[in-house]
Amino acid sequence: MLGEGMLKGLAETAKNFAGSFVSKERMTTVEYPEERIAPIENTRDFPFLIYDGSDPMAGLRCVACQICEKECPPKCIYITKSADKKPDYVGKPQFYPTRFDIDISVCMSCQICVEVCPFEAIKMDAEFELSTTDRFGGLLLDRDQLSKSNEYYKTIHPTEAAEVDERLAEEKAKTEAKAKAAAVAAAAKAAAAAAALAPAREVPAKEPGA
Repeated sequence: MLGEGMLKGLAETAKNFAGSFVSKERMTTVEYPEERIAPIENTRDFPFLIYDGSDPMAGLRCVACQICEKECPPKCIYITKSADKKPDYVGKPQFYPTRFDIDISVCMSCQICVEVCPFEAIKMDAEFELSTTDRFGGLLLDRDQLSKSNEYYKTIHPTEAAEVDERLAEEKAKTEAKAKAAAVAAAAKAAAAAAALAPAREVPAKEPGA
């Protein structure tokens, strides 16, 4: 019958409309901002930088490799690499970004920066309430504004964060084992060299008439 599909659609709408007065499950909207729905784990809005430990600058995972800046399609990431190195949260000397800005008015939330980062330093946030009266400076987030702890990352993406932590722990263990083996080998080589250079023990001379 002509228009049968339209009538079925209208009937479904009328059923949900009438049911919404007696059943909250039939409510299709929420009264935002008084009422909010928690974002799902796979939510991705805008990027942020991760740091380990309690000091954002000492624990920042980013080493200013600038891969994300090069791969960003809308070119909204701006990085300046340091001229020196400083210890990271585990004490390893690393370069660091003296400037790391993201223009979220240009960012298209494509997540390519996350995919290409080899250090698990940049991830997608779930925060979306970023409106501001300053359409230029207010939407250009700097390094300090972008830096958030690994603990925060675990709260918004717990499954993904657990996988990343496990992978990083394995890589750290391999690196430490390799460094330990190299130290043992170097010590053994030094001991062998020292033994080879030690003067030969003199043989005592025989007494006359012996």
